Amino acid sequence: MSEERSHKSYRPLTVLTFRLNYLFSELKPMSYHLLNMIFHAVVSVIFLKVCKLFLENRSSVIASLLFAVHPVHTEAVTGVVGRAELLSSIFFLAAFLSYTKSKGPDNSILWTPIALTVFLVAVATLCKEQGITVVGICCVYEVFIAQGYTLPLLCTTAGQFLRGKGSIPFSMLQTLIKLIVLMFSTLLLVVIRVQVIQSQLPVFTRFDNPAAVSPTPTRQLTFNYLLPVNAWLLLNPSELCCDWTMGTIPLIESLLDIRNLATFTFFCFLGALGVFSLRYPGDSSKTVLMALCLMVLPFIPASNLFFPVGFVVAERVLYVPSMGFCILVAHGWQKISNKSVLKKLSWVCLSVVILTHALKTLHRNWDWESEYTLFMSALKVNKNNAKLWNNVGHALENEKNFEKALKYFLQATHVQPDDIGAHMNVGRTYKNLNRTKEAEESYMMAKSLMPQIIPGKKYAARIAPNHLNVYINLANLIRANESRLEEADQLYRQAISMRPDFKQAYISRGELLLKMNKPLKAKEAYLKALELDRNNADLWYNLAIVHIELKEPNEALKNFNHALELNPKHKLALFNSAILMQESGEVKLRPEARKRLLSYVNEEPRDANGYFNLGMLAMDDKKDTEAEIWMKKAIKLQTDFRSALFNLALLYSQTAKELKALPILEELLRYYPDHIKGLILKGDILMNQKKDILGAKKCFEKILELDPSNVQGKHNLCVVYFEEKDLLKAERCLVETLALAPHEEYIQRHLSIVRDKISSSSFAEQSIFPAGKTSGVEGDKIPTESVKEIVSESRPTQIIKTGDNKSQSKSNKQLGKNTDKETPHKTTKDIKEIEKKRVAALKRLEEIERILNGE
Repeated sequence: MSEERSHKSYRPLTVLTFRLNYLFSELKPMSYHLLNMIFHAVVSVIFLKVCKLFLENRSSVIASLLFAVHPVHTEAVTGVVGRAELLSSIFFLAAFLSYTKSKGPDNSILWTPIALTVFLVAVATLCKEQGITVVGICCVYEVFIAQGYTLPLLCTTAGQFLRGKGSIPFSMLQTLIKLIVLMFSTLLLVVIRVQVIQSQLPVFTRFDNPAAVSPTPTRQLTFNYLLPVNAWLLLNPSELCCDWTMGTIPLIESLLDIRNLATFTFFCFLGALGVFSLRYPGDSSKTVLMALCLMVLPFIPASNLFFPVGFVVAERVLYVPSMGFCILVAHGWQKISNKSVLKKLSWVCLSVVILTHALKTLHRNWDWESEYTLFMSALKVNKNNAKLWNNVGHALENEKNFEKALKYFLQATHVQPDDIGAHMNVGRTYKNLNRTKEAEESYMMAKSLMPQIIPGKKYAARIAPNHLNVYINLANLIRANESRLEEADQLYRQAISMRPDFKQAYISRGELLLKMNKPLKAKEAYLKALELDRNNADLWYNLAIVHIELKEPNEALKNFNHALELNPKHKLALFNSAILMQESGEVKLRPEARKRLLSYVNEEPRDANGYFNLGMLAMDDKKDTEAEIWMKKAIKLQTDFRSALFNLALLYSQTAKELKALPILEELLRYYPDHIKGLILKGDILMNQKKDILGAKKCFEKILELDPSNVQGKHNLCVVYFEEKDLLKAERCLVETLALAPHEEYIQRHLSIVRDKISSSSFAEQSIFPAGKTSGVEGDKIPTESVKEIVSESRPTQIIKTGDNKSQSKSNKQLGKNTDKETPHKTTKDIKEIEKKRVAALKRLEEIERILNGE
């Protein structure tokens, strides 16, 4: 209610029914439509009871049957959001029926029905605002139906009282008391309703209702012409349209416009019926009067006559007024059918009307099958509404049919050249088609239609919030060019200057500042956005990423936790906070990290990264079987998962399952032939387990082709030469290796031993190196590299479309998602264990060296 874009429609009971639908079937549409149908049936039954107050039984059935099948109701019944009309109508009619029972014997007042009426009016108003208009119908009923007054009689009685020639009758005093109670209750409801909307009327753009911002007399002439247009929809519902805004009904700018004749004729007919119903007593005049009340009073809030609304014509608001129309038709048919000459003809005509209305309603329902069919059916009726062209484009865009969507968006700009949203839609579609130059031109066109700064002049202009997205979308487009980052930042700042509470501008600017390597300024932008919306989990997530950039992991973790407090299923926060905990090396954080990764894989069961990191955690905890299971799941989902393949092979090699590791390494090297650590591990297994010296040699030679300065590969190749008994080649190899790593003591010792062997020409058939240890990879685990990226605030899609309020960029990026690079990932405990293994290996080397020297 407090947001500027709010249409101030406070309908909590209607929303409650949607929540109940969602509770039982979430977003499956069947239950929503079924409930709407049930409500429409209930309204039809209650309306039948109301009709019986003023019509014969047969005519009442005809009126309710015509109401049930009238095509103009399709929008209210088939369109799920039309439930507000249905619910409000149920309590609207129930309140009226309750009030009709407030007159007791001897014209006494029965307060219980009146109290129930007030309660039902409040409930109807909480379903939709027009529910309050039933009070006016109750007042008319009380004066002209229950008390039997006519307008001349009221005028005579009032005149006599004012001249002092008589007193107010007791029955009239009782009527006044009832009316005062009703009016006081209504006033109280209005005051509460005004407080709910914070004493502000909704603000609509000129595109929603062009006449509302037009000058006199255009505004008055157009609004009055809309009344016969609505009446025609009830009388001849052959051309129905889901959207009558923008240029659907051209403005009437002159008294000479021929359409003024329709307005004049309508008011003449309405006036004639009003005079007949108020002037003459009798059942017929009472029926006409109540029919007129049902037609006119509920329509007043949507008429634009007293305050502007956000539409020109809306078929759904004719739901209650059509009740009065159906009573008039049934009453007229009753009059005609009573004449024997016209009786058969009246029945034939009535049958044709009801049958054609039912068929039209059935056909109209198929128009509502999808967004595309709905808006295409509207274009058949009206081609001057740019919003319809835009909406067909959106429907095609949702189907990824960008080429065809572009044609409709371009047509929208031709129909309404000053429609900012249409130009934004064109720009976005060009971007989706990778036509960035045309996209920028379209965004620039939209930007040029925004209110411009006039030097030396101060003025205020209202800007639709979604139109400001042109700055965001244009900035998102040009910032792909590294040389235009400052220009993009200028656009974000311009949007913020035009609307300091524009949250998305701060979010997008924060993302850009991170890209510009300005984390402190990015932090300021996100903190400003958080001032505007502290309950946005994505903002806390983004702030956490900033703290990671600032090398503040503890603060980052706090912000991840805050995001998860607001949204426990925030997938990116679950994943990246778990990685952060895992990388911290703190053992006490591992259980929580595991819990979050399990939640993540539950939300994203098709993402291999979640299973991989669960496997890494299990390896940290020495849970080898569990680690194997998670790694296999990751590889099953992503067969070329580089880090998962290597670490599964490493796990096998560490658990004495080297032969199981070999096919995994083969698979890894099939996808990544230049994977050096995979080649080292494979060569180690081939030489020490398979005794395949030639295969190991190929691995180590491949490593040196890729990286001639790789000490591990070079040293292991020296081992191969030694195993091949080529001592001279082994010596040269070790000399080259020592040059690469002059401080490695073990290389120096091995070189000494080889030289001793050469000098003594005595070679033992025994390796210098213990089995299973060529060098370097034992104990290593390679996790994915942490790649930090930002997620923006709006709906989780790539570019959220503008124009029809589908806005700007969002990048679903997260830590740990890029598995192409591998970095050491060890806790303190792991490092100690590896050091122990190294010390043990050195001791074994020394023992072998002593044996060799002794020989």
